[in-house]
Amino acid sequence: MTDTVGDAVARTVRALRAAHGWSLDQLAARAGLSKGVLVALEQARGNPNLSTLIRVADTLGVPLTRLVQVEEEPPIQLFPTSRHVVLWNGPSGGTGTLLAGSDPRPSLELWRWELRPGERRDSEPHSAGTREIISVESGVLSLVVGESRREVAAGDAALFHGDRAHAYANESDEDVRFILTVMD
Repeated sequence: MTDTVGDAVARTVRALRAAHGWSLDQLAARAGLSKGVLVALEQARGNPNLSTLIRVADTLGVPLTRLVQVEEEPPIQLFPTSRHVVLWNGPSGGTGTLLAGSDPRPSLELWRWELRPGERRDSEPHSAGTREIISVESGVLSLVVGESRREVAAGDAALFHGDRAHAYANESDEDVRFILTVMD
């Protein structure tokens, strides 16, 4: 590897490992590599083979190209309205719109939801450790997580485990609007 690529790999592996909250020992065990190989990788020493880089990328949940990306992510990444995607349409006209998202594992998503009276969105459990935060802008949201149900009124926020079956419902006569953040 050239010094530039080696530095990029070192920087990226360190950042992704830290984002997962893993020690060098934990990453080594998960990737089936020695701690020494990872220390050298994170210090941009040596010349790791492709197999090592693939194991590390797979373990960190990113494509190999992400590890060797020489250019750093820009300090500000803009998601203009033209990139917002409606991924859920309710039977009465409600919508779930993905506004922005980060690289996979750990990822962060920002959503805007509108539920018309009587609409409900059921969600399967996400990957282990996923957390969601909701901030209700208008109306009263009925939030169901497993067997628990809470009403979240306009101005209130709720944090919950997204790795359990959950649902967002509008059981009122007025529209419900909320912002949702998902972190896995």
